[in-house]
Amino acid sequence: MGQSCICRTGYESSLSFWNKLIRAIWYIVWILLFRPSPRPLFGWRRFLLRLFGAKIAEGVHVYGATKIFYPPNLSMDALSVLGPDVDCYCVDKIYIGRGAVVSQYSFLCTASHDYHKPDLPLITAPIEIGSQVWVAADSFIAPGVTIGEGAVVGARSSVYRDVPSWVVVAGNPATKLKDRVFDDTRPA
Repeated sequence: MGQSCICRTGYESSLSFWNKLIRAIWYIVWILLFRPSPRPLFGWRRFLLRLFGAKIAEGVHVYGATKIFYPPNLSMDALSVLGPDVDCYCVDKIYIGRGAVVSQYSFLCTASHDYHKPDLPLITAPIEIGSQVWVAADSFIAPGVTIGEGAVVGARSSVYRDVPSWVVVAGNPATKLKDRVFDDTRPA
């Protein structure tokens, strides 16, 4: 009691007509040609993403079940991976460095809403994932986050702040557990 509630039925999108049109066409292509493509057809999926404006290097593996909101905002360096069922919500730019792996069910989120304003306007910020990073299964990466080279994000973690290079983080919110150090004496 005594508190007011702002009820709304929707908000005005700040995305352009062309953005919406490309996304609509991409969704049809994703449903008919991308998603059902057999698992080993990474070259086919690279072709489709490039056709829609994504910057995809050779040797990139994007699985068919990966969801990509707006391909022109996606950039992936050589040998990087977007695993099955990753949700790449690239309303803003997402960059994935060489050899980085984003494991299954992870969510890369570049957009949110400004809850300080009654109309909840869309706000965006890019995500940068450095080279040799591993984002383990079912992790959430928030808008504006940079994950430094060689870092590891533990499974089911939520990352709301930048992660330094060559560390292991985990939890919700993700915190540093230790430095990432290679051990050449361990059996392969």
